[in-house]
Amino acid sequence: MDKEFDIQSYMTRGVERVVADALKATVKNPRESAYLLKFAAASKKASKKRAKAEEAGEHIPPFLIASVTSSCNLHCAGCYSRCNGATNDKEAENQLTGDEWKKVFDEAEDLGVSFILLAGGEPLLRYDVIEEASKKPGILFPIFTNGTFIGPKYMDVFDEHRNLIPVLSIEGDRVKTDTRRGEGVYDKLIEAMDSLKEKDLIFGASVTVTSENLREVTSEEFLNTLSKRGCKLVIYVEYVPVTDESTDLALSDSERDALLESVNRIRKENEEMVFVSFPGDEKSSGGCIAAGRGFFHINSHGGAEPCPFSPYSDVNVRNTSLKEALHSKLFTLLKENDILADDHKGGCVLFEKRELVEEQLAKAGGLK
Repeated sequence: MDKEFDIQSYMTRGVERVVADALKATVKNPRESAYLLKFAAASKKASKKRAKAEEAGEHIPPFLIASVTSSCNLHCAGCYSRCNGATNDKEAENQLTGDEWKKVFDEAEDLGVSFILLAGGEPLLRYDVIEEASKKPGILFPIFTNGTFIGPKYMDVFDEHRNLIPVLSIEGDRVKTDTRRGEGVYDKLIEAMDSLKEKDLIFGASVTVTSENLREVTSEEFLNTLSKRGCKLVIYVEYVPVTDESTDLALSDSERDALLESVNRIRKENEEMVFVSFPGDEKSSGGCIAAGRGFFHINSHGGAEPCPFSPYSDVNVRNTSLKEALHSKLFTLLKENDILADDHKGGCVLFEKRELVEEQLAKAGGLK
């Protein structure tokens, strides 16, 4: 598959589109546009690094997802991170230190990674990691947060370091958001958005799309609410059922098609915002882009995983370099044995084929 499909060109076009859309979305914000112009230059430089590596037979993905903590103050219904044990209420143990994350960020920059998505748990609980990220202006760090820790301290950090983009998780209106995330969370999100807008800071929204909120979160009313509050980025994440009891929340094939159609329409109608859909149309990308094809995931303990929805690892960045982690036996087996192919029910291919992934993990030598 990879020989027939030029993943490097596909991902480069994707990065260029995101950057171009971001510049268009911030045209009325001189300070933000000034940073994004600098980032666009850094992004082109990073793209050249990746292209040079590709010529030498080394594929470097432009995206990295980093879950920097196992702690979170919320208990969102159906949270994949809690269900797979990556997030819990115990005191965080054996987490990568701020210095260890600095090493990851340094290596990512050297390789040509352009985007590092910070997740958790709740990433704003790790101020030390956010501080290290702020020192890398050539990398854009979307920070996936529940929004409850955005206060004066972080406002100042976001204001000073424009490469840090808070992305607030919201499920639709107050009822749908509070039903999934807890009473009062919606109002805290709106308060955080208003504060960010008041300081003229760019921010985004992350929307977990389920069979229950699909119509609402793609509606003009919902998007107008976000736009009026200053939101410039919306990331739609298809819900992945982590338990048998939650499968009814997953999108059907027809609902997934409807989401893709809506995203294409929304992009044309709302040029003041950037829209990303994940996993999106995997068929257009030659299959799943996890396991290092387009991105991979590092958990809070340092395990290099195919993606957050596929929490399996045979290497740890504490013991190896980021570049070597990309050549992990598990990642290699997933790509060589067509586990990432698009002949599945839709949505997250690695979750659909998790038994096959576990078989490859056993061949790779087990969990690290």
